[in-house]
Amino acid sequence: MSTHSTHSADETAQTEDVLRLENVTKQFGSVTAVDDLSFTVHEGEILGFIGPNGAGKSTTFDCVSGTFPPTSGTITYRGEDVTGRPQHALVQKGIARTYQTFRPLNDRTVLENIALSQVPDSLFSLSDFRADTEERAREICERVGLEQYASQRPDELPHAGLLRLEVGRALGTDPDLLLVDEPFAGLTSDEVDRTTELFRSLREDGMTLVVIDHNMHGLLDLVDRVIVISFGEKIADGTPAEIRNDPAVQEAYLGGEL
Repeated sequence: MSTHSTHSADETAQTEDVLRLENVTKQFGSVTAVDDLSFTVHEGEILGFIGPNGAGKSTTFDCVSGTFPPTSGTITYRGEDVTGRPQHALVQKGIARTYQTFRPLNDRTVLENIALSQVPDSLFSLSDFRADTEERAREICERVGLEQYASQRPDELPHAGLLRLEVGRALGTDPDLLLVDEPFAGLTSDEVDRTTELFRSLREDGMTLVVIDHNMHGLLDLVDRVIVISFGEKIADGTPAEIRNDPAVQEAYLGGEL
């Protein structure tokens, strides 16, 4: 479990949400990608964050994770205003993110990729690759099911292995909150099940997760609660069962299967 939080799990659950977005808007010129979006993420939950293509999901992740600041609105993490903070500062506070497009260091092994995620400001150097760093990297390899691939290069991994490496690199930063973007894309049903088991085990260890995915069956089976956005605006917030039967959600997906 991460060491970033100074609250016990019970105390935090009673006193604050992990993440709160209030009236967040992100504009690119005349295009509004996220429009006055507000929602909260509760301690220890797995939250689904869904919407049609182009709804603003990844842009919201970009604002939360520090890729770029929102145009307006407030983002609060564990009671602290972190609006517009750079990504490295948010990583230090306990926010990590995976990406749809995997970006490993292909000239390093799987083990080195995970180890380097633990070394701030030294992404292309092994000067701080200490014994304790390697030990922790091996633990993460085992945790995400990559122990047998530890000495291989990322370009030797199957697609599911690259996904697990992406998660492993995020875990190397010791997060409290993990934002996961499209983890089920390209996976078989068995791989989706194993990935679901991994995410549930992370939650059991005290992590909070927000997950974007277009695999509705896989996502709704995984999460506790779902936020739905369309054209950057929130249109629904509820349990998986409520979301499946929500007319506004069904209309947003144009009759797509939920």
